[in-house]
Amino acid sequence: MERRTIGAAALEVGSVGLGCMPMSWAYTTSQRDGERSLRAVHAALDAGTTLLDTADMYGPFTNELLVGRVLRERRREAFVSTKCGLLVGEQHIVANGRPGYVKRACDASLRRLQTDVIDLYQLHRVDPEVPVEDTWGAMSELVAAGKVRALGFCAVGAARVGYPRRGARRSGGAARRADPVRPGPYADTLDRLERVQQVFPVACVQAELSVWSPEALCDLLPWCASRGVGFLAAMPLGNGFLTGTLTPGQGFEPDDVRARHPRFTADMMAANQPIVAGLRRVAARHGATPAQIALAWVLAQGPYVVPVPGAKKERWTAENAAAAGVRLGADDLAEIAGLPPALGSWD
Repeated sequence: MERRTIGAAALEVGSVGLGCMPMSWAYTTSQRDGERSLRAVHAALDAGTTLLDTADMYGPFTNELLVGRVLRERRREAFVSTKCGLLVGEQHIVANGRPGYVKRACDASLRRLQTDVIDLYQLHRVDPEVPVEDTWGAMSELVAAGKVRALGFCAVGAARVGYPRRGARRSGGAARRADPVRPGPYADTLDRLERVQQVFPVACVQAELSVWSPEALCDLLPWCASRGVGFLAAMPLGNGFLTGTLTPGQGFEPDDVRARHPRFTADMMAANQPIVAGLRRVAARHGATPAQIALAWVLAQGPYVVPVPGAKKERWTAENAAAAGVRLGADDLAEIAGLPPALGSWD
């Protein structure tokens, strides 16, 4: 797999990463299998993937423990990214950006990951009660202490302020393209990024980016490109929809995040099928799968962009890694650009 260098810190990673979250969090509990997940991570490393993306809140904590079992055997082959700043309670997920907490969280992550250094430590969410400069300053001290190599910032657009909640209202309206006259969807995030850049360099930004959620192209990617900051594309497969393996009306278990996602109602899944059909047409020309075309589209957005698809089976990690070899031409990209915008968005 080709390597990509992201950020001024010159972090080198395989061009397609692995999001470990589905192994422990947000998706169907009944399908979680620790041993199968371990095999999936090993398969990803075997295929040339190096970036393993996790967070202390996934589980919580169990995802880092799982990744740690792999790192114990293959630390030199892996680039480990984890996150801090979110606390999981029985009813709510809350941000915590207090400097003391950030430092304790890092030490705990190091223990669970069974490593003496975290390659990329990301701020999962900004704590509205703590100046972001204070949080970032504490994280920079972790770099100075040799516990962390580089810092990353997780960005949340205006339309998605956190993890979906039970009872969230649904909308059947089209996901709107950014209006160039108005502030882009990441205007608040860009302000915070400028502020923390004055404290310590941002190596990369992680945010949602996919064929059906391209909003980051409006303002966030240009900001990264102009400053030499890397970009980790979260949910590049649209929570699995862009793989073409989900069918309208199939239903999701209550603990699966898609059970409350407005794009995963039966009506919206049916309405968004033309997007998958378009990916299938392009895939047929390349002898690829729709998922691989979706990942190749993300890779085509810039040499500093690395998609981080989530997976929990060997089959999918191997397929995702193989997307690094798919090269989309101008006609392919034009056809994808002409697909209809996704329907169903958070209010």
